[in-house]
Amino acid sequence: MTHLPKILVFALALSVLWACYPAAEVSYSNPQDSTAYQWLIEFKTGEAKLQLTMRYQRQGDRGFSYSNTGFGVTLDQLVGLTRGQVLSASGNNVRFQLKRDAGTFNFEGWFREGNGSGHFTFSPSSSFANELSRQGFGKPNDEQLLSLAMSDTGFAFINELKAQGYDTSTVEQLVRMGNHGVRLEYLQGLKSLGYSVKSTDLVVRMKDHGVSLNFIRELSGLGYSNLSPDELVRTKDHGVSSIYINEFISAGYNRANLDEWITLKDHGVSTEFVNELKELGYARLPLEELVRMKDHGVSAAFIKELKDLGYSNTATEQLVRLKDHGVSAAYIRRMKERGHGDLSLDEFIRLRDRGERE
Repeated sequence: MTHLPKILVFALALSVLWACYPAAEVSYSNPQDSTAYQWLIEFKTGEAKLQLTMRYQRQGDRGFSYSNTGFGVTLDQLVGLTRGQVLSASGNNVRFQLKRDAGTFNFEGWFREGNGSGHFTFSPSSSFANELSRQGFGKPNDEQLLSLAMSDTGFAFINELKAQGYDTSTVEQLVRMGNHGVRLEYLQGLKSLGYSVKSTDLVVRMKDHGVSLNFIRELSGLGYSNLSPDELVRTKDHGVSSIYINEFISAGYNRANLDEWITLKDHGVSTEFVNELKELGYARLPLEELVRMKDHGVSAAFIKELKDLGYSNTATEQLVRLKDHGVSAAYIRRMKERGHGDLSLDEFIRLRDRGERE
């Protein structure tokens, strides 16, 4: 019998659990009459947090749109849920809450052996909405409050924005940051690393492009500190990581500037390519030579084939010329079979340029 991967087994189990709880279609208007959505929780013994996934749908002018949101929560944050209920071997019905500044999530459903699912409703906080309005952000609607509660965008987050001098002035900006994964920990982490971003759009861009706090720390550990947000985004976008840089340093290269590493990465130069060249006698070539060889298609296989024909220690400039003029090992062998003898590489290039084909 074929064994399915654990993650697939869990996904199938969750889909069955979800199917047991079809979502009701009602309104937001009050806690007793708010739209019902679906939740899942996976709990693993030994882990500090439960993984909570919340799925919900919105109906707009273009029909329904669906969204999944997942995050870790500690058991004590889920008011009314006990460890015994979560791990029950026989299973049981549960009711519990998750309270956020923007509103309260009310959950009901079923738990068994660490896995649970069911429905939730959302009770928006009118006091939070009024306070946002009082602070000049504008008054959020219930859908915006749902988004803010999902991302846990509350007073602590807003106070941190103000303390750091961010340009945030509307509910829409708060919702956008939350939806794009900008959390309180991220803002505080950037500050601790010496960054004063201040721009809502820029901090969202950093998050969207994968500029994590660890990414910044790792680059700083290699001496690339005080980089601008744009430099961080560019470095991340081009795939230059601390691992990539460290591989070259381990191969004997000195620390280059970020633009050089970006150029190297963009042109497909890897340490694997460097090591292949080293085995053929081309050790620690300048970075710009590696880029030029890669750009002109000079591979380790190309060099080895020439070496097997007796053309060893060929200068990198000559290798590039050979490749540019279409002179390969196969071409040289064919010309020798036609009686051209032991010509020099320059002579084979001239032969090729004169139109002598294989």
